[in-house]
Amino acid sequence: MEVFNTPRKVIITCNRRLSPYLQEEIRHLGFDIKRSFATGIELLATVNDCIRLNLNLHCASQVLYSLTSFTARNPEELYDALSTIPWEDLVAFDGYVSVTSNVNNPTITTPLFANLKVKDAIADRIKSKKGLRPDSGPDLHKTVIHLYWQDNQAEIFLDTSGETLAKHGYRKHPGKAPMLEALAAGVVYATGWDGQTVFANPMCGSGTLAIEAALIATHRKPGLFRMNYAFMHILGYDEQIFFAERRKLKEQVKKTTSAKIIASDLSKEAVQIARMNAKTAGVDQLIEFHTADFAEAPLPAGAGVVVFNPEYGERMGIHTKLEATYRRIGDFLKQYCGGKRGYVFTGNPDLAKKIGLHASRKIEFYNGKLDCRLLEYEIYEGSRRTKSEKKTDADLH
Repeated sequence: MEVFNTPRKVIITCNRRLSPYLQEEIRHLGFDIKRSFATGIELLATVNDCIRLNLNLHCASQVLYSLTSFTARNPEELYDALSTIPWEDLVAFDGYVSVTSNVNNPTITTPLFANLKVKDAIADRIKSKKGLRPDSGPDLHKTVIHLYWQDNQAEIFLDTSGETLAKHGYRKHPGKAPMLEALAAGVVYATGWDGQTVFANPMCGSGTLAIEAALIATHRKPGLFRMNYAFMHILGYDEQIFFAERRKLKEQVKKTTSAKIIASDLSKEAVQIARMNAKTAGVDQLIEFHTADFAEAPLPAGAGVVVFNPEYGERMGIHTKLEATYRRIGDFLKQYCGGKRGYVFTGNPDLAKKIGLHASRKIEFYNGKLDCRLLEYEIYEGSRRTKSEKKTDADLH
């Protein structure tokens, strides 16, 4: 079963609301997009193409290569259909396979049972051809198979990624409530930052937003930080394809940038963690770190963006301390960020009102399962703000 050079349907998944930014990344790589939906992109590609996709995408989660689709009303029909696939051409008889799934079928009460059926079909087929069954389990570090089964329609994929691509591999020290790397990249893209001007990240925490900005500005791709993917454990894999793609990643890196990237936090520990993460990512020399209250941290003049990711508190509750922080953020943007665009990422609409500025845009994101907004504020020099802009921020929708 030749998959490395045979174009088939590929689904690239992402966290909800990251799809527009993932779509632009894929187009930039030269792929034609067949379909875009809330949690992913569909295109036509080979598994060798999937190698390139895995290494280059900041906003993706998994790259799934479709093997076949079929009708299955129950677990027995699922097993029978999967038993016809030549798994012995894809999975080593002495290898290791894991199964993930997205299942909504009336005969299945737990996806673990569906996963077991898939594992049995694969192992039984390989044993009948090779005399041995591969090992199986939950680890995603070898061959990974994904089942998508909705009602009576099933589709089986090679998950060419394995461990999620949404974690970029440089963050060895997560810090307190860190933003997922793929989400941080999406936020940087959403600001429209040009990669050449100021990118200020007050209240930086573990530094993810500033690090992703530095990676994007210098064309550093997540594939630079990872040496194991599920595609490496599919029979027929040619490691020279991987190393050729990885060489391209290294060759396109810009060693320096005209951008001024600044990360600051009141917590000395947070700044130390951010520095360590930036060093692992190879961008510590491109970011200015400061231990200071955001109102005291240096902020160069000129164009650029200022991005806050403050605590949200309880979604339905209001905390006096956080109210004061959000008011101070609004005052800071208004008084010190003239000529820049200000952004506040928050999952608490009540606290967002305390910023006291009118948001020119409200960009929808999810942080985990929490409905969030990236609020954009155009900060004019001097007194160019209109009466409507002086009104307090409206409710988030």
